[in-house]
Amino acid sequence: MAKPILKTLLLSAAMLLPLTASTALASYPDRPIKIVVGFTPGGTADSVARVLALSMGARLGQAITVENRAGANGNLATDFVARSAPDGYTLFFTSIGHAVNPALYKEAKYDPVKDFTPIGQVLSGPNVLVVPGNSPFNTLKDLMSYAKANPGKLDFASSGSGASVHLSGELFKQIAGLDLVHIPYKGSGSLLPDLLSGVVSMSFPNLPTALPFIQSGKLKALGVTTAKRSDAAPNIPSLAEAGVPGYAMSTWYGLIGPANLPADVLKKLNQELNLVLSDPEVRKKLIAQGVDPVTGSPEDFKLFIQEETKTWAALIKKIKVEVN
Repeated sequence: MAKPILKTLLLSAAMLLPLTASTALASYPDRPIKIVVGFTPGGTADSVARVLALSMGARLGQAITVENRAGANGNLATDFVARSAPDGYTLFFTSIGHAVNPALYKEAKYDPVKDFTPIGQVLSGPNVLVVPGNSPFNTLKDLMSYAKANPGKLDFASSGSGASVHLSGELFKQIAGLDLVHIPYKGSGSLLPDLLSGVVSMSFPNLPTALPFIQSGKLKALGVTTAKRSDAAPNIPSLAEAGVPGYAMSTWYGLIGPANLPADVLKKLNQELNLVLSDPEVRKKLIAQGVDPVTGSPEDFKLFIQEETKTWAALIKKIKVEVN
């Protein structure tokens, strides 16, 4: 009699295993979640991550905290998340640097897709070509006409080699066929005073950074870098529309997790993320910060990251960027 009883117990236990695993996934999340940001508090990445944390936390019924791990252009945070448990409790609010850094930094040896689980793109934020308020250029065509007639006479400033501000300018040079001199600064804090005073000819800052100065007249906006106009600044034409057909570049942000995130957890996070980004009040908050909300599937985001990685790796190789 012992053997049949033992057999019955083992069979019952085996039948319970899938149920237990399913129940564990169904109960996700059952404790607080952490969203890691690779930059200091106060910037676009940090502020948007906090909007998401508050809204998604309310929907999921768990507190979501934001942890800032700044350093090495986001590489420190990237490494931390890559080594975290793939359980859905450590997520990464990442940016365009996730696709760019492997081509820029020798120490960034990660694969932007294979070493992580893309959950969903969150937003697309344009950079914007601006000139000082006292600049003689009022339109993109004015600037391009002068630049073509005077090769090497105009410069464009960036917040550092390899930053999106720099890469926006390099892409502009390539597509428009212009000879512009790149002047790298160490951060936007040192760049802005020289840009506002006219020491440098132009720059391509993030729209949220530039918008207050554009609105006050201290800077003139000649075009946003995205393929279409931004909802955050509908009166500014795109560079493609203003005279550089085919130009398209966005400073994007998205949510990812460590590799091998459970399928059920991934599905739930993507679903909740899209619902939050579709909420009119959340959209209003994000657009007010100068960024455009984006919804989509994990597969959409995966393919997007793959294309971004190829695009920027090719450009960086071509122009031989040196990180300062």
